[in-house]
Amino acid sequence: MAGPGLSSQAAAERLEQYGPNCLPKPARLSFIRLFILQFKSAFIYVLLAAFIACLLLGQILNAIFIFAVLMLNAIIGTVQEYSAQQAADALSKMVPSQTKVIRDGHPKMVDSTSLVPGDYILLSNGDRIGADIKIEKHNQFKVDESALTGESVAVNKTDLAFAGTLVTHGRAEGEVIATGARTLIGQIADLVRQGGSAKPPLMQRIERFTLIIAIATLIIIALIFGLTLLRGADLSQVFLLGVALAVSAIPEGLPAAITVALAIGMKRMSQANVIVRKLVAVESLGSCTYIASDKTGTLTVNEMTISQISLLTGERYHVAGTGLTPTGLVHKHGHGVPVSTARDPELYRLALTGVLANEAHLSFEAEQNHADQMHADGDGVDLAFLALGYKLNLEMDKAKQPPQEQLFAYESENQFSASINLIEGRSVISVKGAVEKLLTMCQLDAQQTQAVLDETHWLARHGYRVLALASGEVSDPHHPLAGLDFLGLVAMSDPLREDAIEAVALCQQAQIKVAMITGDHPVTALALARQLKLANDQDGVITGEQLTQAQQQSLAEFDHLIASHRVFARVQPRQKMEITESLIRQGEFVAMTGDGVNDAPALKHAHVGIAMGLKGTDVARESADLVLTDDRFSSIVKGIIEGRIVYNNIRKVIYLLISTGAAELLLFILSVLFAQPIPLFPLQILWLNLVTNGVQDVALAFEPGEGHEIDQPPRRPSEPIFDRLMLERLIVSALWMGIVAFALFSLVLAMGSSENDARNLTLMLMVLFENVHALNSRSERNSLLRMPMLSNPLLLFGIILAQGIHIGASYTPGLSQALGISPIGLGQWLMLLSAASTQLFIDEYHKRLWRQQHKPKVRQATADRQLE
Repeated sequence: MAGPGLSSQAAAERLEQYGPNCLPKPARLSFIRLFILQFKSAFIYVLLAAFIACLLLGQILNAIFIFAVLMLNAIIGTVQEYSAQQAADALSKMVPSQTKVIRDGHPKMVDSTSLVPGDYILLSNGDRIGADIKIEKHNQFKVDESALTGESVAVNKTDLAFAGTLVTHGRAEGEVIATGARTLIGQIADLVRQGGSAKPPLMQRIERFTLIIAIATLIIIALIFGLTLLRGADLSQVFLLGVALAVSAIPEGLPAAITVALAIGMKRMSQANVIVRKLVAVESLGSCTYIASDKTGTLTVNEMTISQISLLTGERYHVAGTGLTPTGLVHKHGHGVPVSTARDPELYRLALTGVLANEAHLSFEAEQNHADQMHADGDGVDLAFLALGYKLNLEMDKAKQPPQEQLFAYESENQFSASINLIEGRSVISVKGAVEKLLTMCQLDAQQTQAVLDETHWLARHGYRVLALASGEVSDPHHPLAGLDFLGLVAMSDPLREDAIEAVALCQQAQIKVAMITGDHPVTALALARQLKLANDQDGVITGEQLTQAQQQSLAEFDHLIASHRVFARVQPRQKMEITESLIRQGEFVAMTGDGVNDAPALKHAHVGIAMGLKGTDVARESADLVLTDDRFSSIVKGIIEGRIVYNNIRKVIYLLISTGAAELLLFILSVLFAQPIPLFPLQILWLNLVTNGVQDVALAFEPGEGHEIDQPPRRPSEPIFDRLMLERLIVSALWMGIVAFALFSLVLAMGSSENDARNLTLMLMVLFENVHALNSRSERNSLLRMPMLSNPLLLFGIILAQGIHIGASYTPGLSQALGISPIGLGQWLMLLSAASTQLFIDEYHKRLWRQQHKPKVRQATADRQLE
């Protein structure tokens, strides 16, 4: 009879039939493809239309200016997104590179991508399983399936094991039954490819804003066209006026400025350990109203940790530190002084028992940079006891520990593990395992037994996994597990990350709703939810079964259940995606965090998917918009702040460009109404919008945060870019700049100067207005006098540069003739500067009025939200 496994020829034939053992990867966009996609934007379409119109009208210089803006915007966006794509590709891959199989009757290491159905795999402790297998043989085989299920505790496997999971204990052999897309991971990944991602909030707002600008521009142009034609104006002049109006209304510099603002946010986020895979996701995170977070590996460290110790004597100890780090002191309950095993012999005996009855390996090596490199191998429970040994300064070198005479490996049927060691010439057995099992091995009276059970129940209610420890001298080699001394209980958990509680509190301070979604047990979820202040009792936890029942009743009932709870346990991968979709239906802007394959569908369908970079799976990272390189939930808060700064800066840029554009439009409207000549030619307006103002709006995108971003409530999903405050400021600023510019133009003409001289002075006044207005745009509410002038030196440099470029152009042969400008005297320049400076006082006065009118309302609204 043939042995297990395939021949090399049969394996090659099946590889041809089934294809390589890997998940379908989304096609990486080439540099050229990314460049083309930069033109897929509503504003770009408007600019393209203006470019074509200029060509048709023979306005070649105008067309060249617009084309330069299109190219600049596309190049900046392409470079940023391509570099982000390269950074994401550099993250480590989840699928193992090598797997041991039986080929041609012999064990052989093969590339995991060449595994095929029918291969016979050999698995041992520490292996990452490369395909779905049917287990044929197993010996104390346990697997960490947290990437698939969210369960933080390794589980015994006797029938099936799945690709992407990690062997933590024992050995197994089995036949491959599925590879690639046909594995369980592949089926979950298929959910990721179903449907599309939610549209980023910034793009939604920009599209609405563009539509409004386009419609308003067309209406104004049509009205002025009709008015000038009725007056019998020359048709060529009418078309020239139409081009000038269109150019003044379109904020040509906005796409480039938005791209720069997003790129700056991307860079700042990378410094906060956040890799941005999609440029628009920079702002999207700041727009989120709801963060739905996975528990295991995101809020918790995904490492079992001993947190409390209860001795039979009644003494309790608190163990500090999380995960497998060797740092963390042990304190007696109610005392602040760290304990010493020399003065606490019972504690020493318990810790030594946990170290000896152990099959794992944990060590730390000092690197050249003085950081400790951890080497961990084995079951999470065993590793937790080794970490406790390091904290209590026990001898952890295996070679220096008491010689082992016999090992009783952990088996799920037995519910314990044990080791017999030679200690001071005596055979001593050390046992750890289930409380009920060890009670049968020990000599305890009824009162002691009840005390142990009461303590066990108390710890379990607080979400801990409880193990008991016992030891004793072996008097009968045939019955070593009898008459033992019960030492105490150890409470273990997958603890919260040290920064998780503060990070969640900051999210709540920012009025962002936070929910925990996990595949773990409801009791465990509730214990963590209490620490995070997400739920107080069991009623605050909703299980996957309850979600299914609600969904069967009606979609409205399902949505109500999601809206009224913040903790979800025993949730399946599809249900995580359905929770995300429900929240989006209810008007939330949703960020979903996670690290496992089970999180990938929800990551894909959320407005912002956030994956863990260190311990996250490849599937999760591929589905996400952002990747946390340090796996810390607190990095999300930093990202939220940066996202809000980016959006605020985009609003500042939009305000600067639209208000100056509106002033130009008003200048034309007044000129038509009062039958004045065209105040500025199209090329002069392009010069204003693209060159002088273009330098400043890009510099404005570098504006740092104002310090109150975390205290702001999230923007309403329906909130437009132009809210009441921005509209008020825009109207006031545009009216003042437009009226003053028209007054100057009319006055110069009335004094007998030529149209060219009048345009020359009006153009200089508009440049100076832009310089002053760039300073006004630094904050929507705060006085310029209260802001550090040097916090954005690029803006000051940009203002000086913009003024210098315009003055330099007036002295440059060829350019000065093309723009129709000439040098002006110092006295005239100072007079124009004085007129432009009045804009500063107008804007400051409006800010002060707004603060006086709205500050009490803002305080009351904040207080009302806190009460809710």
